[in-house]
Amino acid sequence: MQAKAFILTIDLGTSGPKVCIFDENLVLIESAFHEVPLYLVGQNGAEQNPQDWIFAIKKCIQELRVKNEQLLKRVDAINVTAQWSGTVALDSNHHPIGNAITCMDSRGAPYAHQLTDGLLTVDGYDLIKVLRWIQITGGAPTKSGKDSIAHILYLKNECPEIYHETNVFLEPLDYLNYFLSGRVCASHDSISLHWITDNRDINHIKYSDSLIKKCGIDAKKLPPLIPTNSILGKIRPELAIEWGISPDTQIVSGTPDVQSAAVGSGGVKDYIPHLYIGTSSWLVCHVPFKKTDLLHNLASIPSGIPGRYMLINEQQTAGACLQFLKNQIFFPKNSIMGEVAPVDIYKKMDLLASEVPAGSDGLLFLPWLNGERTPVDQQHLRGGLINLSLQHEQKHMIRAVMEGVALNSRWLMQHAEKYCGKTFEAIHFIGGGAHSHIWSQIFADVLNRPIKRMKDPLTANSKGAAALGLVALGKLTMAEVEAKIEVNETLLPNPNTIEIYNQSFKNFRKFYCKNSSFFKEMNQRVKTK
Repeated sequence: MQAKAFILTIDLGTSGPKVCIFDENLVLIESAFHEVPLYLVGQNGAEQNPQDWIFAIKKCIQELRVKNEQLLKRVDAINVTAQWSGTVALDSNHHPIGNAITCMDSRGAPYAHQLTDGLLTVDGYDLIKVLRWIQITGGAPTKSGKDSIAHILYLKNECPEIYHETNVFLEPLDYLNYFLSGRVCASHDSISLHWITDNRDINHIKYSDSLIKKCGIDAKKLPPLIPTNSILGKIRPELAIEWGISPDTQIVSGTPDVQSAAVGSGGVKDYIPHLYIGTSSWLVCHVPFKKTDLLHNLASIPSGIPGRYMLINEQQTAGACLQFLKNQIFFPKNSIMGEVAPVDIYKKMDLLASEVPAGSDGLLFLPWLNGERTPVDQQHLRGGLINLSLQHEQKHMIRAVMEGVALNSRWLMQHAEKYCGKTFEAIHFIGGGAHSHIWSQIFADVLNRPIKRMKDPLTANSKGAAALGLVALGKLTMAEVEAKIEVNETLLPNPNTIEIYNQSFKNFRKFYCKNSSFFKEMNQRVKTK
């Protein structure tokens, strides 16, 4: 009888790593999480210390070892999924040089602009310049400056001593893979947001010499490429001893968080979308083609499944909006009131939101607390509660925030469906937001689509990493993966709210159209002070 397979996953988010152990049926056996700090630098910088990542991962392993040491010894492989569009600079000894630049960092925006600015522009992109980028990569460096290539250009232009000392630039995922296996490389999917790989043949992806030259970066500072979902080799011997894990444990190349979430959501087939609501949000699905919608920041790039493309997009703040309401409005730190949020605060917020009718009695929330990337790439946009009156209470604010995030997703969905050439039949829902029944129903009503709340929505990234790792080991097929990922419940749109939310969406879009230029003028003025 064949021994049961077990896989350990590391999901590195901006809040910290979650380490899980799954069996071959994608059942979660054990898990641990440890938080890591985020360092905000000036107005646009956001960094983390890679050593904080390693320390937190080791703490998780220690916790799992205490919980179930024998299970840890039976792990067959480790697969990492991680925050995407980050940059770790390593010296010639492969030690990190300072902090890692995270996906929230936009200090490279001026240098990203230089790559695609010009005379004949559409939405800020020079058509002649950008056409070549799109033809080769499927996309182009975004104006936000939050892509990996913008980070590298920021270091080259504003931190030349770091750039000069750097031997190789790695994504957070690829840095953790180096830590685990001792191998420096990047996979076809992890490198995508550098926008310097030729993705025209999904099975033969390579660096584009011409685009590297256009960027003006040193090709020698880029990692060698390997195919998606590759086996990197065995865990480093000294790490196996320290962790109490088998020295034969295989390290799989892993995926960025969006790619693993697509698999962990159960959306394995083409055109099966999943909505992720965490700190940020996205609406993603696998597609059978390479295509770009530059005007709305949508593109298909290599997915975590070998030989497949995936529609990619991201909206900046989703769950972060509810967190902002909690931390900065209801229970601010160092408040003279001395109040602390209860442990079950989000459950209480759900109950309060459920007391308010659809439309929040005319209160509208704009969720652009950190600008926006899709379907508009405008970092000057800002959020707010619109039409606030003395009659509105805390419960109205909570529901309005939930509805505002959902209206923003509806805006994105319109363009995603047009991109795919079809209406989505239903949407798989994952991330922390999917724990909320009322928010799930709001999404069903606002989007006017059935919402499938997936089982264990917070572990979708980890589950996707586990599934892909087991596929890499030959223990599962993708068809078997799809069958093993379960739906918790399906929420249908309430027909009584259709007209209410149609009007809310019209107001939402109208406010954007009338005030986008105002936000730009106001926030450019703030920057110059």
